[in-house]
Parts: sequence; structure tokens; C-alpha cells
Amino acid sequence: MTENLKNVAPVEDFDWAAYAEGDSYSKENREKLTESYDNTLNKINDKEVVTGTVTSMNKREVVVNIGYKSDGVVSMNEFRYNPDLKVGDEVEVYIESQEDKKGQLLLSHKKARASRSWDRVNAALENNEIIKGYIKCRTKGGMIVDVFGIEAFLPGSQIDVKPIRDYDLFVDKTMEFKVVKINPEYKNVVVSHKALIEEELEQQKKEIISKLEKGQVLEGVVKNITSYGVFVDLGGVDGLVHITDLSWGRIQHPEEVVQLDDKINVVILDFDNEKKRIALGLKQLTPHPWDALSETLKVGDIVKGKVVVIADYGAFVEIAPGVEGLIHVSEMSWTQHLHSAQDFMTVGEEVEAVILTLDREERKMSLGVKQLKPDPWDSIETKYPVGSTHTATVRNFTNFGAFVEIEEGVEGLIHISDLSWTKKIKHPSEVTEIGAPIEVQVLDIDKENRRLSLGHKQLEENPWDVFETIFTVGSIHEGTIVELLDKGAVISLPYGVEGFATPKHLVKEDGSQAQVDEKLEFKVIEFNKDAKRIIVSHSRIHEDNSGDDSRRRGGKRTGKKEGGNDTATTAIPVMEKTTLGDIEELAALKEKLDNQKVEAFKKAKAEVKEEAPEAEAKEDAETEKEA
Repeated sequence: MTENLKNVAPVEDFDWAAYAEGDSYSKENREKLTESYDNTLNKINDKEVVTGTVTSMNKREVVVNIGYKSDGVVSMNEFRYNPDLKVGDEVEVYIESQEDKKGQLLLSHKKARASRSWDRVNAALENNEIIKGYIKCRTKGGMIVDVFGIEAFLPGSQIDVKPIRDYDLFVDKTMEFKVVKINPEYKNVVVSHKALIEEELEQQKKEIISKLEKGQVLEGVVKNITSYGVFVDLGGVDGLVHITDLSWGRIQHPEEVVQLDDKINVVILDFDNEKKRIALGLKQLTPHPWDALSETLKVGDIVKGKVVVIADYGAFVEIAPGVEGLIHVSEMSWTQHLHSAQDFMTVGEEVEAVILTLDREERKMSLGVKQLKPDPWDSIETKYPVGSTHTATVRNFTNFGAFVEIEEGVEGLIHISDLSWTKKIKHPSEVTEIGAPIEVQVLDIDKENRRLSLGHKQLEENPWDVFETIFTVGSIHEGTIVELLDKGAVISLPYGVEGFATPKHLVKEDGSQAQVDEKLEFKVIEFNKDAKRIIVSHSRIHEDNSGDDSRRRGGKRTGKKEGGNDTATTAIPVMEKTTLGDIEELAALKEKLDNQKVEAFKKAKAEVKEEAPEAEAKEDAETEKEA
């Protein structure tokens, strides 16, 4: 073995002292070795962003190699936005410290993202780039999303194309977004996930719409319900079923027919390629109710139904789903008095009606309710003969009279001249009022026009038969001027009677003109019972008295006819005044009228003054004295 041994010369500069201390490298070698090692490492500085590689990871932390002498550890929470992170992925990190007290390299992925976030966000908006974001929490009106370390806002309307009912389902989820708005001043970022879906759907819509045909039946899912209709998802494209196309019958809200997420079959009614609108129908999948209407149904049949709509002019009654008939307001009652349909019916009410007209081609039907009751005009002569008296209700006024209703469907007119024997009535409201009861007598029947001529004053005895004996031509009565007109004055006479005097008959004895409210004596110069007119004069009284005085002074009260022996009275007009006999007759008339409770003479009775008998007795005495 010795033959194989070779002599080896010792290293001249070997540092035996360092070797003895346990260090096998010389100072120069160590410096060279250190320099050589340092050259293999990246040169890094604190507070800068570098790119590293994920070398390992667990639930709590991620180890990142940035080519430094030691690896850095980053919390897994900083990668929540990226659940697909795996070993070998490159990530950006921010160097917080190359070496802490423990000699550990301190890195932050969150700060690295934040330092470049605004540049990346603006670039994403400019380039219409799809980015990933982590939904951190829910907020008012939407969600908060972590995008490049920035808190962006995701409106609720931008989460999905369909309405979201539970936002909490999206918390802690990572989704793809598009940046739709940036406000640099307030550092606000708005993102949308819906925009991505719409892009995909737009392509699907074009394909689906290109294959659509009118009348095609498709299956869809109820996506949204509004007051005016239902939106149905046809598998990437939405169509609208208007409320009128949901059911043949009338409905108040679409929820009466469908609910959210219901799967329904619909038929395509129309579509617009440009506007991407599709009109759908549901009721069209079932036969029209009019086609299924019984063939035996005919005019005159009685049907039952529910009032579904009411207007002023009538009510629509649904006798079967989708089959309606109109009851015009004129067919609700025999009355001709104008009413509104709301006075007779209410929505939802069940009613019976008679079919008046039926048009299956036009799908129209008119109904009547009053036909279920007998027409009162069929037996009008028997029930309300001429001369019969009844109690009616005042319904309406006109200048020429009052329309009254005796019963439903039986109406008549009281002419203004038939309201009172004595009063000169200018308007019916002076005697009665709307809705008030009034006693009437049937004067005439017009069956063809369904009108009655009625009278109110006919229930009382005609006082003008008696007035004819009281207000004789030449008789004198006390009266009060109640109204002055251009052509004369209206005089209030006893017993509620009014007379008329022309201006020349209002001159007093002293030559002055009589005034309103002045009480004077008046002589009757004309009485017309048919026209109910009494013409009186105050001037004629003192004119006649003046003539009597002149005749007395001439002593020519009697004389003989020329050429004969017979004695005759002179042609002097006789002035008749109310006598005691007239007073007795008036008292009897008053008693008779009071027993009949005639309203007109109640007022007349009040106007008669207690001194009237004494005044008239005094006048009779003076007349007797002159005779």
C-alpha cells in the first residue's frame, strides 16, 4: 500500500489558526464566497413591488419566492379574491422589510395590489377588460367588492339580469366583473357582473330570435311579474305576456294567474328583431270562451253573472270566464230619471239578467235587469187612472214645472200653472224642493211617451168659483201694493188673491202716485175667472165719489124720459161694496177651506184683519146713509 502513496505538498497559505478555531475558510476565500453567493440573489429594496412565485400554500398562509435569500410569507386572507391560486402562480408583492428581527422577509400582496390598483382599474375600464373581484359584504342597494385592493360598489341591479331576492348568497364569492364607472375625484369605482351576462345573452338572443316564428309555442320560466304583465325567460331571451293576454277573463293582477319561477307554455304573438322585443300569449293556448258558449243560449234567456267593471253608462257582467255582457244603465230600471250605474250595482256583485241581444260573430251581448220586473206602464190606466190622487217624489225642476216620480218607472210633470190656484209662481222651487214628497192628481196619461200630466192644485177646491161672487165688478176691497212694475203694480187682496192696477189707476186723490207697501182701497174694474185675473183701481174710487157729489148738488138723481111719463133712474154706475151678506159667505168659505187644510188659504186667513168686519160695516152704513 505504501507504493500507492504519493507525497502531497501542504498549502503554503493555509491558516492553521483559523482551522483550529473551527473556520475552514480564509478571510479572502470567505469574501469571495460571499460575493459569489450575493451575485446569485436578486437585488431588492424596501418599499418596492416585485413579482414572486408561490412555492407552497396552506389554509393560513402562502409562501412566495422573490429570488431573495429567504422566502416571504403572505396571509391567505390577502388572496381571498382569487380562490384559484395555486403553487407556481406568479404574484405581485410589496416588500415591507428585507429582514425583520427574526430575520424574516416581510411581504404584502394587498399593498402591492393597492399601489398599482388605480392604474389597473383605469386600464380595465379603458380596455373593457374582464377582471376578478371578491364580494366582501352587503351594503345598502348592493355589494362591496374588492378589486385590485380597492373597494368597488356593485349595485343590486348589476348583479344579474334577473332580480335578486337574497343578496347574502353572493357574500364571500369571487366573480368576474367589468368596470363601468370611475369617479377619480371621490375615488369611487362601480363594477357590473350583469354586463358580462348581457353580452353572452345578446349573442344568444340573436340566435334565438333568428329561429322564432309567430304562433310558435315555447316553454319558459316566469322571471318577473309587474302590474301590467309577466316577463318570461325563454332560455336566454325574455318575452312579455301582457295582462290582457294572460286570461280570457278579466283579472286585476297577473299574480291571479301565475307566480314567480313557474314553468309555463306560451305562444309567440309577435316579435321585433331590431328592438329584441317578443310579445307572448298564454290565453291563446286555450279555446276562446265564446266558441265554447252553449249553442242553446238565446235572446230572452235568464243568466247569472258577476259584475266585473262599472262605468257611468253601464256595468259589464261576466256570465262565464271571458264571456261578458253589458247592462246599460237604461236597462237597470224602468225609471226614465237619469242615474249612474253605480246607483244600482257594485263590482263583484252577483246579478241575474235577461239576454237582450246576442252576436256570436262579434262576441257581444247586451243584458237587462229591469225586464225581470213587470213594466208599470202596462197597467198604467188601471193603477193610476185619470183623477186618482197619489204621493210622489220631486226629482227635478224646470222653469215650466216639476218632474216627479210616483214609483220606479212612473214619472210625470206638474206644470207650474197646476201648482197653485191663487199664487203666481215663477219657479217650482217656491212651492217644493228636490226629494220632497208631494200630493198629486193624475190629469192625463201619455202611454206612448210614458208620461203623466199631474196637478197639485186640483187636490183643492177651485176658490175662483167663490172669488167670482166676492170680487164682483164695482166692489171695493182693501189691498196692499206689493210690487211696482213698468206697466203697473201688483196688489195683494184679501184671501191671498193678487190684483193688478195700471199706473193711471194708482193716482191718489191728492194727485200723488201710490207706492210699494202702501195700503189703500181698490175697486174691482175687471174679473176674469178663466184667466185668474183681477184688475183693480184706486183712482176710480175718488173719481166716482166726485161724480156723486156733483150729481147731488144738481138735484138730478132721478128724471123722466123725454116724451114719456115713465120714471127711470139716471145712468149712473152703481158702486158695489162688500156687504154683510158677503162677509157671511166669506166666513163660510173660510171654514170650508180650513177643513180641507188648503195651504193657500191658511195664508189668506192670516192676512184677514180683525177690523175688516167693522170697516166693511162702516162702509155699508155710509152707503145706506147716502141712499
